[in-house]
Amino acid sequence: MISDPIKQRLRDFARGPDRITVLTGAGISAESGIPTFRGPEGYWTVGSREYLPQEMATYRMFVEKPYEVWKWYLYRIGVCAAAEPNPGHLAVVALEKALPGRFTLITQNVDNLHLRAGNSPENTYQIHGNIFFTRCQAVCGRGITPLPEGLTGKDKGEALIEEEKSLLVCPRCGSLLRPHVLWFDETYDEVNYRFQSSLVVASQTDLLITVGTSGTTNLPNQVAMGVHQNGGTIYDINIERNPFAELANRSQDGAFIQGASATVLPEMADLLTG
Repeated sequence: MISDPIKQRLRDFARGPDRITVLTGAGISAESGIPTFRGPEGYWTVGSREYLPQEMATYRMFVEKPYEVWKWYLYRIGVCAAAEPNPGHLAVVALEKALPGRFTLITQNVDNLHLRAGNSPENTYQIHGNIFFTRCQAVCGRGITPLPEGLTGKDKGEALIEEEKSLLVCPRCGSLLRPHVLWFDETYDEVNYRFQSSLVVASQTDLLITVGTSGTTNLPNQVAMGVHQNGGTIYDINIERNPFAELANRSQDGAFIQGASATVLPEMADLLTG
């Protein structure tokens, strides 16, 4: 699946001092059985109306119907908790361990699978957040904290009980806790989503491996374009062509590699760590 010229290029990267960044999207999680939630799995019924994921995952909806939003996220949390890291995730862990000081993982995924697989929080930039963490809606200074004990995944449409609602109160100021995720009507920042840090990493990256992302969100596009403009190499792994595939083909010695990340990434990791 990986051509001989790419194999040799990866061996060259392994022997040199170059910095390597992996950028992952929903495709790698889909291979662990996590749906994108932008299709039928994401629809959510409130009363007599069905809402799209792009309507549920907004600050505006949280202000209007906070417990409906939490019901949706607790359902998603259950789906993500039941999934397991796949060989693609484990290959990314192997890269971090083999390339100390030269590796960064930037992920759009909020499912926590990269950290569960073994990547470190320090080298993992979760640019869309992590649904297993919360922060205060009122920004009282409590910071980002794990989901309160006692809150677990719920069946689709299952209502929150009063005890669960009480766990969603910020112990510092009494406001509601919110999921630690970037919503559709919000913007990137450094404190919560490592915005500036990601751009700095892009400016220092010699090899960017994009995995299972369609290139439809702002910061991943800026990262990939930054690497390209600085003359870096981009390899795009995806089951179908996408904007990153075209950018990879235009980059220095880059390429689009069509295939599943669980198959391609372990082969790449062997070449980069061998």
